[in-house]
Amino acid sequence: MEKKTAKPSIAVMTSGGDAPGMNAAVRAVVRSGINNGFRVFAIQEGYQGLVEGIIEESHWEDVSGILNRGGTIIGTARSKEFREHSGLLKAALNLHKFGINKLVVIGGDGSLSGADELRDKWPQLQQELLETKQITQQEADFCKNLFLVGLVGSIDNDMAETEMTIGADTALHRITESIDDLRSTAYSHQRTFIVEVMGRNCGYLALMSAIATGASVVFIPEAPARKEWRENLCTLLDAGRNAGRRDNIVIVAEGAKDTEGNPVTAADIKDAIQSGLDIEARVTILGHVQRGGSPSAFDRYMSTASGCAAVQELLKADANSESMMIALRGNRITPVPLMDAVAKTRAIAKAIAAGDSTLASELRGASWIQALRIYRTLCLAVPSIEKTGKPKRRMKIGIMTCGWPAPGMNSAIRTATRMALDQGHEILAIENGVEGLIEKHARKLDWMEVEDWNMEGGSKIGANRRLPEEQDLYQIARNLDDWKLDGLLIVGGWSGYLLVDRLRQARKSYPAFKLPMVCVPSTISNNLPGAELSIGADTALNSIIESVDRVKNSADSSRRLFMVEVMGRYCGYLALMSGIATGAEFVYLHETGITLDMMQHDLKLLCESFHKQERKVALMIRNENANKTYTTDFMCALYEEEGGDLFDVRRTVLGPLQQGGIPTPFDRIQGTRMAYEGMTSLMSLIENHENTCGFIGQTNGLYAFHDWFELERLVHEEYQRPKKQWWLSLGEINSQLTFPPAGYHEKAEK
Repeated sequence: MEKKTAKPSIAVMTSGGDAPGMNAAVRAVVRSGINNGFRVFAIQEGYQGLVEGIIEESHWEDVSGILNRGGTIIGTARSKEFREHSGLLKAALNLHKFGINKLVVIGGDGSLSGADELRDKWPQLQQELLETKQITQQEADFCKNLFLVGLVGSIDNDMAETEMTIGADTALHRITESIDDLRSTAYSHQRTFIVEVMGRNCGYLALMSAIATGASVVFIPEAPARKEWRENLCTLLDAGRNAGRRDNIVIVAEGAKDTEGNPVTAADIKDAIQSGLDIEARVTILGHVQRGGSPSAFDRYMSTASGCAAVQELLKADANSESMMIALRGNRITPVPLMDAVAKTRAIAKAIAAGDSTLASELRGASWIQALRIYRTLCLAVPSIEKTGKPKRRMKIGIMTCGWPAPGMNSAIRTATRMALDQGHEILAIENGVEGLIEKHARKLDWMEVEDWNMEGGSKIGANRRLPEEQDLYQIARNLDDWKLDGLLIVGGWSGYLLVDRLRQARKSYPAFKLPMVCVPSTISNNLPGAELSIGADTALNSIIESVDRVKNSADSSRRLFMVEVMGRYCGYLALMSGIATGAEFVYLHETGITLDMMQHDLKLLCESFHKQERKVALMIRNENANKTYTTDFMCALYEEEGGDLFDVRRTVLGPLQQGGIPTPFDRIQGTRMAYEGMTSLMSLIENHENTCGFIGQTNGLYAFHDWFELERLVHEEYQRPKKQWWLSLGEINSQLTFPPAGYHEKAEK
C-alpha cells in the first residue's frame, strides 16, 4: 500500500449505476486537480474498491481519449460491507494510508449519502484507527478532516436541487431514438407499441420522451393513473384512431402506479388494450440500452464543467465545510448542500409512495408542473374545445418560420398550433417565410396534420432568410388585411427579429401592421437576445461532436492536427461548447479574437507536445467568423508550415450538416416550451387588445415574454449577438484540461 506524501491529495470514484458522462467528469477532476497542485487518485470499482483499497494514482495521460466513452473507466460497484461499521473503518484506513482527505464521489443519492456518512463519522473512525494503531498520529493529523463533493451521476434525473444529472440527457437520446425507430413500424402497420423506460421514482425520462416523440399516453409515478385508467386509456386510443392517428406509442415509467398504489406495468397496459379494443399491442422494454453509448454533447460539457467545479469547491473547503453537491441551475454550475438535496429527493419518493401526487409535483418544481400540463394538451386526439364549446372570441393567428431552418422548429409549430386549436382558435401557416407574406401563400393547419412533426428536421412550412424591401410592404399589408389575422407568431433567427422590427417601424404608413407579433428564438447559432439556448443549437452541437469524433478516429499512425471550422456567425457558442465536449486543445472565437501572439503561443505548445510525443492527435475548433484576416485556410497553412515534420494538418469545414438531421430530445422539448410561452403570450395580447411586439427568452431556466423595447439593451447590434453570453465563462475550462502544468512530465519521471 502506497504511503502518502506531503502533497495534498484528491480521490475520485464512481458508484452505483453507470451513467454516460461519468468519464468526462473523472477526466475533469483528474486534470483540474493536477493543474491545481493536487496529487489525484482514482478509487477503482466504487465502494467495493474503497473498502478493499483498490486505489491508484491517476496521471494526465490516464484520462486521455475518454470523453466519448460511455460508462466509467474506473469501474463501479456497490458494497454491502461499506454499509456496516467494519466497511466504513476499512474505507477510512485506506484513505489515511494514501493521504487522501478530499473526495469526489460521482453517483446517485444512495452513493452520495453513503459518502456523507463516512465524512460524518470520520472523527470517530480516525480515533478508533489510532487506538488500534492502524494509523500513526502523523497520518491522522494529515487527514484531520474528510472533505466531500458529490456529482450526481444518474440517468434517472431524480436528484432534487439540480435540473439535470449526469447521464440523463444521453438516456433521453437513446429512448427518443428507439421510439422514433418504433414509430415507423407502428405507422406502417397501424400498431400500438408500449415502451417501458427507466426512472425508479422519477418520471422525467418518461414524460420528456413523451413530449419529444409525441407519444399518445404516458404513465409516470408523479401522476398516478386513476382507478379506471384501463377504460380511459382505451377511450383515448380509440378517439385517436377515429381522428386519423395511424400509430400509438404508450410510454410507461418503471415506477408508475395507480391511485390505489398498484403498479401499472407494460404487461398490464398491453392486456388493457388488447381486451378493451381487440387490437394487437407490442411491448418494448428498453432496459439497459438507455445507459449505453457515447455521451451526448450536453453530458460531456456539463460533466466536464461539474468536475472542474468540484475541484474548486475542495480547494476552498475548511474545517467547517459541509458536504457539497455540484448542481445545475439555469445553465449555471453551482454548489448546494448535499444532504439538503438528498432529503428533498427522499421527500419526493415518500410523497409518491403515499400517493400524494400534488406534493410530489410541487417538490419537482414549477417547470415540471408546466411540462406535464403542456403534454396533457398535446397528446389529445382532438381539441378539448370540441367538448367544451366555442370560445368567446375566435382568434385567427398566423405562424411562420424565418431564417435558416433549425432542428426543433417543427416541434415549436406543432405545439403552437395545438395550443391555439385547443382553445378554439384558427392557425394560418404562412409558407416559405417572407416570400409567403409577399406572395400570399398560406394554409390552415389542423390538429392531426401536425401529429408527427416532432421528429422532422427543418421547417415543414418552409423558411428562408429573405427580408422585405420597401416596395414589398404594401403587398404584405394587403395580405394581412385579407387574411384578417389577429396576431403573428414567428419562429426563427435574426431574420425573424428583423422582419418584426421592419413591420413595426412601418406601422404609421400601414395600419395592418398594428397587430401583436411574437418571436420564438430558433437558430443553431444560439445568438438571440434573452434566450440562453435557442431551438436548434443542441442538435447542431451534437452533429459537430459526432463529426469530430469520426474525424479524430480517422487519424492513423501519423501525427496530425485537425482544424475544424464550425458555424455560429459572430457567436462562438458552438465552437466553445464543442471544444469542451471533444477535448479540443484550442478554440478560436470571434468574442476573444485571434492574434499573432496567440497563434505563436499555441504553436509553441503544440510543437513541444508533439516533439515530446505526449500526443499523436491534436484538435482545434474555429468559429467561422473568428477573424476575417486569419481565416481557416490561412491558419491551416501557417500551422502546416511551422509544424514541419512534427505533425501535418487536416482541414474540415462542417458546413450545413450542422443545420440538418433529426432534432435532439432537448431541441424538441425546447421547441415545445418556447412555443407554448410564445403562443400563450400572443393570445393574451390579442385578448387584451394590445398590439405589443416581443420575443420569448429563457434565462436561468425560466421562460418569459420580453417587450420589444428591451432588444436594444440586450443586443450587440453590429455582430447580432447578445451583449452578455453566459457560456463564455466556461472558456477557462479548456486551458485547465488540455495541457498539464509546466514541468509536469519532468517531475512525474523523477
